[in-house]
Amino acid sequence: MTFSDQHDCIAPIDARYWDEETASYLSDRAFLRYKLMIEAALASQLAARGLCDPQIATEIVTACTNLGFFPGEVDTEEQRVHHDVRAMVNCLQHRVSEQARPFVHLCATSYDIVDTANALRFRDATQLLLVPHLSALAAVLTRQAEQYRNTVQVGRTHGQHAVPITFGFALAGYSSRLTGCLEHLSALAKELPGKFSGAVGAYNALSLIVADPLEFERELLSGLGLSALSPTTQIVQPEPRIRLLLEVCLAAGIMADLSDDMRHLQRSEIAEVGEEFATGAVGSSTMPQKRNPISFENAKAMWKVLITRFQLVLMDQLSEHQRDLTNSMTSRTYGEIIAYTVAMAKRLTRAMEHLRVDESSLARNLAMSKGHILAEPLYILLAIHGHPDAHEAIRRITLKATARNQSFLEAVLADPDIKSYIDRLTEEQRSILSDPDQYIGQSAVLAVLKTSS
Repeated sequence: MTFSDQHDCIAPIDARYWDEETASYLSDRAFLRYKLMIEAALASQLAARGLCDPQIATEIVTACTNLGFFPGEVDTEEQRVHHDVRAMVNCLQHRVSEQARPFVHLCATSYDIVDTANALRFRDATQLLLVPHLSALAAVLTRQAEQYRNTVQVGRTHGQHAVPITFGFALAGYSSRLTGCLEHLSALAKELPGKFSGAVGAYNALSLIVADPLEFERELLSGLGLSALSPTTQIVQPEPRIRLLLEVCLAAGIMADLSDDMRHLQRSEIAEVGEEFATGAVGSSTMPQKRNPISFENAKAMWKVLITRFQLVLMDQLSEHQRDLTNSMTSRTYGEIIAYTVAMAKRLTRAMEHLRVDESSLARNLAMSKGHILAEPLYILLAIHGHPDAHEAIRRITLKATARNQSFLEAVLADPDIKSYIDRLTEEQRSILSDPDQYIGQSAVLAVLKTSS
C-alpha cells in the first residue's frame, strides 16, 4: 500500500504534525536505517573475531549503508514472507555476493536487531532532538523570568487570588522543572541497553561459534556506544526504556501545565498575557473577533495523546516466558511519545518567545480584590505585635468589607480593636498595607535563582 500525500494518512502525527527533523530519528525509514546499522556492526564484529573475511564484512557494511533501495524492497518482501526483519535480511542478502550471504544476520534473532536499534534511535532522538528542543524552551522561560522578575502578578491558589508574586517567578518554576527533566533524560538515554543474546537470551547460537559469547556481545554493543544488560530473554529488559519514556512524559506534563496556565491567563476576563496571532489567522469560522490560545491548547491536547501511549509502554513490561508477540504492534507506537513531546516543545518555544504580557491587566487584576490580599501580611504583623487572635480578627474584617463593598484597608482602619495594633507597626510595615506590590516575598530573587540551578 502507498499513499500520495498527507491526505492519505490516518494518524495525525503524520497528517498534521509530521516534522522532517523528528522523522530522521523516528520514522519507519529511520528505524530501518538503525536496524541496518546493527547488521553492519554484526558483520564488522564477525570479521574482528576472524569469523569472516574483512572484505565480506566491508561488502555487508556497504550494502547496509546504501539505504536508497531498501524501504520499497523490504515492504514488498515482507508481503511475501510476512516477517519484517526476515524481509530486511533477505533484501540485504540479495545485495551482497554469495560468499557474503551466510554472514548476514548470522546468529542473530530478530530482536537482537530490533531492540538494539530501538536503543540507538531512542538514545539519539532523546539526546540530539528532544533535549535540545526542551533546552530551547527552558532558555526562553529563563530569559522571560529575568525580564519579568519584578512584574507583579496576583498569585492564585484554587483559582482564587492569594498573595502577590511576580510573573517572572511563575515562569522560573517551569524552567526549573524542565531543567530537572533534562538532566534525567540525558542520563536515562545513556543507560538504554542493547542485546545480542539470541532467541531466548541464553546465547545459544553464539555459543556455537565463539567461546565467549557474552564478550562478543559486549564488544559488538560497545562499538555502537551501548552496553548489555544481562540476562535478557528474546527481548531486552524493558525497564530502562520504560524509565526513559516516563521521564519524557513528565517533561510533556510540565509543558501541559505551562500551557494550561498560559491559556487561562488569556481568558477575556483575565487577559494578562496574549498569544501572538498571525496576520490573516482566523480564530473561529463564525466569530471574526476570536483570538484563541491555539498553541497552548494544541500542546495540552498532544499531552493527552502521548500519556495514553505510555500506558501501552507499561503494559508491554509483561511478556510471557521468553517472549510473546503481544508487544510487537504496540511497541511501534513508542516513538510517538517522543515525537509529540518534541512537537510540544517546538510549538511552546515559538508561543512563549512571542508572548505578549499586559502589565495593565496584571495591575488591574491585582487591585480587583480591593486589598484583601493584604489579609495575610496584616494578620502576621498583628500577631507579632501581640494581638491574641489576629487570624480570626482579620477574617471577620474581610467578611465585613466584602458585605459592605469596602476596600480591605478601609475596613481595617474603621475597626477600633485593630487600630491600636496598627499604630504599633513600623513605617516599613505600614507601607506594605498601602502598596501590595511590595508584598512579593523573594519572588524577584527566585525568578533568577530557580532558573540557574
